[in-house]
Amino acid sequence: MPMSARRLWLLRMAALGLGITLPATATAAADFAVPDPRYRLRFPQDHGSHPGFRIEWWYVTGWLERAAATALGFQITFFRVRPDLPTGNPSRFHPRDIIIAHAALSDPALGRLLHVQRAARATFDLAGAAEGNTRVWLGHWRLAREGAAYRARISDATLGLDLELLPTQPPLLQGHEGYSRKGADAASHYYSQPQLQVSGRCRTDRRDTAVSGRAWLDHEWSSAYLPRGARGWDWVGLNFDDGSSLMAFRMRGDPAHPPLWTAATRRDASGNTITIAAAAIRFTPLRHWQSPRTAIRYPVAFELDLGGLSLELQPLMDDQEHDTRETTGAIYWEGAVTVGREGRQVGRGYLELTGYGEPLRL
Repeated sequence: MPMSARRLWLLRMAALGLGITLPATATAAADFAVPDPRYRLRFPQDHGSHPGFRIEWWYVTGWLERAAATALGFQITFFRVRPDLPTGNPSRFHPRDIIIAHAALSDPALGRLLHVQRAARATFDLAGAAEGNTRVWLGHWRLAREGAAYRARISDATLGLDLELLPTQPPLLQGHEGYSRKGADAASHYYSQPQLQVSGRCRTDRRDTAVSGRAWLDHEWSSAYLPRGARGWDWVGLNFDDGSSLMAFRMRGDPAHPPLWTAATRRDASGNTITIAAAAIRFTPLRHWQSPRTAIRYPVAFELDLGGLSLELQPLMDDQEHDTRETTGAIYWEGAVTVGREGRQVGRGYLELTGYGEPLRL
């Protein structure tokens, strides 16, 4: 079916922002800001947008409980992408930013991911990302800090989420005081909000119900996120039952070689932050799943070793593949996982796997 002019334009704008190769007429390079290891994050200012950087995201993942029903996994993500276009154009139609939003629900009763996505220019108040505090929106979809809590609203024909996300802990700064290295030539500013207390409602075409649970929020901004030679990454954000939390990732290059970069940060139940040495971090696949739609093979279960801590990650369900080619051009796996230690479940979280098909480009 021929693609509409509007959809082609949205795809082109998303591609300009994320570095995906699609035909485009603009060739000028923007002067993007670079993460600075000397910078110290300040709140609430750094909850907001950082428009000098090329790419930024607010990424919420978590588990939802329902009365007399199985638990669900959910994801809500807003991306702010600054296109590589000349600056200074006074036209209100000029796309200073592209806002991209994804929402997904992992429901074992359905057996596959329920996923919705949108993209739009940050113009005429139809979409945008505010500075100074979290407020990012795309039409009626939005994520904002209201008082002490975040409020997330997604409204689509097939999926609706109206959630309050209440922090129970201070922000967890990743890397060195929020400066997170991704490799020798890549870095970001990065903090997390683990152990968010969730309440609200979830709607699908099957039912509308009250939900509660725990979630994790990542806020990250950069202009050079992927190190040279990287295909993608494996990432986990885990909330443990005792109130502790863990973030770990590895940047993957050639599958025949060791990871290009690994990092992990743990907050223990007493609130102490521990940076785990890269040499102690190992992601070992336990089982793979192959998508019947894309034929991409993902390692959906892992043993995660962190020095003296060994964890087993098992998916809520195997089919948690995201096809976001309409907005970002990427196909990846991200889904709810349980966390086991010495044969018993000790937490829940989310696992993200990128670059297992085509190499990821940002």
